[in-house]
Amino acid sequence: MLPAHPGDQPDRPGHAGLAELEAREISAWFGERQVLDRVSLTMPAGGITALIGPSGCGKSTFLRILNRMHELVPSAQLAGEVLLDGVDLYDPEFRLTAARRAIGMVFQKPNPFPAMSIQENVLAGLKLTGTRAGRAEKDELVESCLTRAGLWTEVRDRLDAPGGGLSGGQQQRLCIARSLAIRPRVLLMDEPCSALDPTSTRVIEETMLDLAREVTIVIVTHNMQQAARVSDTCAFFLASHGTPGVIVEHGDTYAMFNAPQDQRTNDYVNGRFG
Repeated sequence: MLPAHPGDQPDRPGHAGLAELEAREISAWFGERQVLDRVSLTMPAGGITALIGPSGCGKSTFLRILNRMHELVPSAQLAGEVLLDGVDLYDPEFRLTAARRAIGMVFQKPNPFPAMSIQENVLAGLKLTGTRAGRAEKDELVESCLTRAGLWTEVRDRLDAPGGGLSGGQQQRLCIARSLAIRPRVLLMDEPCSALDPTSTRVIEETMLDLAREVTIVIVTHNMQQAARVSDTCAFFLASHGTPGVIVEHGDTYAMFNAPQDQRTNDYVNGRFG
């Protein structure tokens, strides 16, 4: 259950191009039902931040707010700010397409486009964002993204095969590659391993650790061992007795798992509820 000592974690040095994401006083509603109450969290540049907590405490809603997917729900309302390197994504002058391009998303269930080939899946984001590229540039992009997603060696001889024909773990890595093709600065991952076997989960986790060198990652997970293995910082969400979700505690992952400041955090990470 406990993570390794920080000194045993793989070195993940940052660089100037990495983005810090900050949520300030985020409250959210679906109709009249409030699901988050004044949630503030800084997600450090070049790190992996894990959002943990029981089902129904607002983690996935919070994640979707970070790239404005919350807006897709007709009854959804929002208060607060989401800052990408100090710029509010919800500012009227910040275009939605720019927000989605800067902050990519990988969902719980792998969702490659089944009628598209592996190669076409990777390049799909270029069409959606109106990005033009020549054949050589596209070929280079496909190889680069599949390599970074840990999939290139497994599929390089069948790029024209349907993306939907891959195994579950391969499909999830294909979705990661598709997200990387638009060069996001932040990658959001909503329980990306929950439907995968242990071997595929290990590969996805290794991929995340590699990607954190070049992109800031925020992951929702119910797997405490996974949060301990991959994240640098952690935020514990909780909603109780019909109240909206709040962050009980957040900070360094090692400290939260070994010396939490709140008894509720201690109970949760040690499996006493949730």
